Amino acid sequence: PISQRSSCSNARRHEHRSEEKAATMASTAKRTYWNRAGAIRKCAGTHAGTAARNPSRTVGDGRKRNVQVAATNDMMMWESLRLAVEEEMERDPTVCIMGEDVGHYGGSYKVTLDHYKKFGDLRVLDTPICENSFMGMGIGAAMTGLRPIVEGMNMGFLLLAFNQISNNSGMLHYTSGGHYKVPIVIRGPGGVGRQLGAEHSQRLESYFQSIPGVQLVACSTPRNAKALLKAAIRSDNPIIFFEHVLLYNLKGAVGDADEVQCLEKAEMVREGKDLTILTYSRMRYVVEQAVKAAVAEGYDPEVIDLISIKPFDMGTIAQSVKKTHRVLIVEECMRSGGIGASLSAVINENFLDDLDHQVVRLSSQDVPTPYARTLEDCTIVQAADVEAAIKSMVPIPARIA
Repeated sequence: PISQRSSCSNARRHEHRSEEKAATMASTAKRTYWNRAGAIRKCAGTHAGTAARNPSRTVGDGRKRNVQVAATNDMMMWESLRLAVEEEMERDPTVCIMGEDVGHYGGSYKVTLDHYKKFGDLRVLDTPICENSFMGMGIGAAMTGLRPIVEGMNMGFLLLAFNQISNNSGMLHYTSGGHYKVPIVIRGPGGVGRQLGAEHSQRLESYFQSIPGVQLVACSTPRNAKALLKAAIRSDNPIIFFEHVLLYNLKGAVGDADEVQCLEKAEMVREGKDLTILTYSRMRYVVEQAVKAAVAEGYDPEVIDLISIKPFDMGTIAQSVKKTHRVLIVEECMRSGGIGASLSAVINENFLDDLDHQVVRLSSQDVPTPYARTLEDCTIVQAADVEAAIKSMVPIPARIA
């Protein structure tokens, strides 16, 4: 009937218009993406060789500021991480990286800047915004012989991949009877930044600590960031690699291409005799600030950067505790069920007779991180808190002696 033909004709015209509209929208989105990427590449300049060997140049990082790619061994942490990835991808063709915006955009903090130009779009793979899927893809790739680095744009987003991390990455070697290895590195920015809000200020160390079969590593300097990431990529174990969002622009010397640091070894920051301060990640610098003030008043604390937050380096910890007999744990993790809680329990279980003072923990408040800067500062440990704890734990006679 004519009415049916008319109806079909109208439906076809409507479908055709919908297809045209969708194609126009896709074309516009594609142009926008490539214009944005082109602007970034234009600002970055032409990449040739590794960041450490190039002359200094300014690159755009998409955040209304500019960053420098260092020409010497003195570089920012993001550069040292970038160089570690590049050197390992050059050394081992099975190393690849995947995640949101790791390719043409260069990563949210530029750790993979320009790597796609050198290694191609398959080894530097941009993924959809679907953490559970690309984490599973990375674990599957690791099982079949590759060494994937999976970047979480923000550590808080990895909660969407928690099933893959907990039920697969840490357990497959065991549940397969040793037939499969899972040499995967799961890395990305975390911690309390500068007014990033509750969901982007997550500290997930304690979430992942209870998963059997995974190692947790927290870098804190440009040098150990590079050396630890290289070691993590070469490891046959699944490694969760924590990078603090406020340390990416921290500048310092780095080692050469052959320097690799033990993943299970703590780092002695300062030797002392009054008490042992155990910390990691950004809190290392909060502790150093407090220690500087305390030393000026005659206190002599020992500072240890844990580096490995699972497993703990109990050898280094034991040696220090038996020397100082006092332990102060400083962390950015939450107080309830945090890394400090586990560490305090282990110390009390193993070294109770060596302690002259109860173990003291300074941790973040058990509240969502506020957006307001003044409130945000109140929820995390400050240098004044550490200094006050040092003075309360070390008696005056011991300090004078």
